Amino acid sequence: MQSAHHRRHLLLLQDDGTGQGPCRFVSDRRHRHLVVGLSLLAVVSGLSPLMAHADGPISHPPVGTQTVAVAGGPFFPIRLLSSQSSKLFGAAIMPSWSMTVTDPIGSSWYRGQVSLGAELLAFETSEPLTGYGVGVTPKLQYTFVSLDRLRPYLEGGGGPLWTDLGGQVPEQPGKFNFAVWGGAGGSWLLTPHWALNVGYRFVHISNGGTRMPNSGLNFGLPFIGISYSFY
Repeated sequence: MQSAHHRRHLLLLQDDGTGQGPCRFVSDRRHRHLVVGLSLLAVVSGLSPLMAHADGPISHPPVGTQTVAVAGGPFFPIRLLSSQSSKLFGAAIMPSWSMTVTDPIGSSWYRGQVSLGAELLAFETSEPLTGYGVGVTPKLQYTFVSLDRLRPYLEGGGGPLWTDLGGQVPEQPGKFNFAVWGGAGGSWLLTPHWALNVGYRFVHISNGGTRMPNSGLNFGLPFIGISYSFY
């Protein structure tokens, strides 16, 4: 009985011996989410005077419209293969730029516009180990424009990514990798220029077969953010 109790106690210990490891991880994640939520609330509150002057319909953006945005959120592991054993949790932030390159295409509910751009993907893992990653990905987005202020969209991208998780997890032996992602979301136009964005992405990280093993890491990433468009 004493031995079993001792083993359970060891499972709760941190490296520093405080015995509050799991509680600390949960607390850290909740703190980050609270900071993101409060920051977004502050931005929306600051835009409320502008929203009061933008009650009418908002037309689709003209070709050449540029949009700068920032989004962030927590990510969690998605293990699709038996060789993907790591369960990494953390948070990511994605500043981006894009340009509308077409007039509305199609008709009815699927009427939309194509945008091209680039994005910086930066992330930190916090559980069960600490790691960092940063990459740059070109991105393609199709935005549905038939619902006035609500603008659903599909998006995807991919590009090089550096992470110090290489060698720390069994799926990836090196630091140079590639990130490929795809997802969907929606923008709510607060004004003709400002929008609130929410969405979800599936992210795959691997080295493209340049080294072995190459099981890859998969993540689910719900996010929220804000964007500004200028003509």
